[in-house]
Amino acid sequence: MPRNVDKFAQGKLVVGKTICSHDQRASQPGEASMSLARRQFIQLSLGAAALPALSHQGWAQSYPSRPISLVVFLPAGAIPDIIGRLIGDALSQRLGQPIIIDNRPGAGGNIALQAVARAPADGHTLLLLASPHAVNVSLYPSNPVSLTKDIIPVASLNHDTFILLVNPSLPVNTVAEFIAYAKANPGKINLASNGTGNLTHLAGELFKIATGIDALHVPYRGSPASLAALTAGDVQAGFDTAGTSLPLIQAGKIRAIGVSSLTRVSLLPNVSTIAETVPGYTVTGWLGIGATKGTPAEIVQRLNREINAVLAEPAIRSKMADLNSEPFTSTPAEFAKFTAEDAEKWGKVVKAAGIKIE
Repeated sequence: MPRNVDKFAQGKLVVGKTICSHDQRASQPGEASMSLARRQFIQLSLGAAALPALSHQGWAQSYPSRPISLVVFLPAGAIPDIIGRLIGDALSQRLGQPIIIDNRPGAGGNIALQAVARAPADGHTLLLLASPHAVNVSLYPSNPVSLTKDIIPVASLNHDTFILLVNPSLPVNTVAEFIAYAKANPGKINLASNGTGNLTHLAGELFKIATGIDALHVPYRGSPASLAALTAGDVQAGFDTAGTSLPLIQAGKIRAIGVSSLTRVSLLPNVSTIAETVPGYTVTGWLGIGATKGTPAEIVQRLNREINAVLAEPAIRSKMADLNSEPFTSTPAEFAKFTAEDAEKWGKVVKAAGIKIE
């Protein structure tokens, strides 16, 4: 490389001060060749600077170029897995590439999150994102990866309502009666959950904080075990999703006394919201799609548009209704704001309740 071009590349020559007039170039031997070399370098530099933008546009236009992996944080057959497969199948038809479900359960969703966080940021590895990932930001503070640091929220999928359930032998039919009974019998109410740190656990802790009742948390390994304990009377109360608990409610084996949404749900129109008695109380379970941090915005926007279109399809809405799941759509910015606020909310509950995962 000519010496003068090398200096320019190192930032030692300022173009405005070294370009000579036509007369000066004529009077200085070699200056014409130096100016030509400089112009060539500038053109190359400008072309190189444009490459990232052009590359991103190219990725978006050719995306997806191969099958997409959707990493699911629960085993096959769980409700979130079923919803992931439902959305994935419809989305693959719109994108023109297969979507392969990759089940990676364990560590409260952290194993699946780590797999996506460490994948190439090209939109070909996606995460079935869920409320536990927002909880884990504070529940696992030393985790090397997290939702807020390593994942781009792409699109929301659904909302789930939680139900405050009691054993039929408990002499209460409303949230107000339950609070009064718990305060009259401090320490005698056992609240079941699907596991420590699970949203069913945090829903109970938030309820305790909001009402001031004294109740003992009893964790079980999953929803079937906790609902079986509640049905048998081993525990007096607990929270679970509407979709999971509805058959037992309809059979009269457990009693629903409050819903965690801010409005009543069509599945249980006669059951009041907890917020009607405890102002501001709300718990929402949710699912969404996330991508590796650094995924081009054009790809994120494309995925968001296609996922929202899938959620608008009558057949998809009908199948989600069969799962007692309510579609929830948003822009990437709205979903990012929602997940950040959810992580902050549960961080406060985890701290106040002193919850720790050993």
